[in-house]
Amino acid sequence: MKIEMRELNKEEDYWNIRNFLRQIFLENGRHEISWQPARLDYWRWHVLLNCLEIDTLKGLVYIWEDERGQLAGVLNIEDEGEVFLQVHPKFKTRELEGQMIETAEKKLAKNGELQVWAHEDNPTLIELLKDKGYVPKENPERKHRKIIDSTENFKPDLASGYIIRSLGEREELPARAWASWRAFHPNEKDEGYSGWEWYLNIQKMPLYRRDLDLVCVSPEKEISGFCTIWFDDVTRSAYFEPVGIDPSHQRKGLGRALLTEGLGRLQKVGATLATVGGYSPAANGLYGSVMGSDHRKIFAWEKEIGFGK
Repeated sequence: MKIEMRELNKEEDYWNIRNFLRQIFLENGRHEISWQPARLDYWRWHVLLNCLEIDTLKGLVYIWEDERGQLAGVLNIEDEGEVFLQVHPKFKTRELEGQMIETAEKKLAKNGELQVWAHEDNPTLIELLKDKGYVPKENPERKHRKIIDSTENFKPDLASGYIIRSLGEREELPARAWASWRAFHPNEKDEGYSGWEWYLNIQKMPLYRRDLDLVCVSPEKEISGFCTIWFDDVTRSAYFEPVGIDPSHQRKGLGRALLTEGLGRLQKVGATLATVGGYSPAANGLYGSVMGSDHRKIFAWEKEIGFGK
């Protein structure tokens, strides 16, 4: 069967990739060997638009498809010089993944370096990366997953005076954006805060639901923590991204309470699986305490290419 590569060149390609990712996710038993559609959306509307300030997919996504136009694999960046391979199990071969890595090296390396992410349950890709001279970085991402039992009782244990609710209307977006700045930039000067308008892009994502965009409010009526949940009813799976607590409100169990509240809401809308990814020991400790012990690791493999963009 002949499989050819081309660059993503029309909007319809993006929506075909979203459905392709659903197929892969289900084929892989809902393990995150590939991205979920929500992560692709988060990359497009947040990482590209808000973080990298890139408003096009041109030159960032490459597609492999057969004679009938059926997708076999997708190669995309997450950050500059950092790529993911999304491959359907039916088409998965060392040859195809080798072509994808070669394309990444030629077109997506940054300053002569490239990182390729590989799930620990993807031995074919790992062996290929070893053979090509890639070396894994020490700090993997842990992909936590929890099966949502319809009979489980999800009742958050909240510190006195705190409440959890859905994010408010547009006028509350500045407070939500400020909480995000405080949570993810605790050691930076507040002068670096860039405003709140970026959150409008978050709310444009196809799977965005305000009832699953949760905030924890302190007794002083400040947003002290938050988590946003992306629910895909096709796969009945949910993806927590992001989860954060203002440093001045940490060590009060707010993160655990937000996750627990989120699981309860997901249970009510029919979700049967929840996932979240973490890097730091603190984040993974929190996620493990709520989601349980079921997790897998995904490593970034890096190599000096000798040429780059």
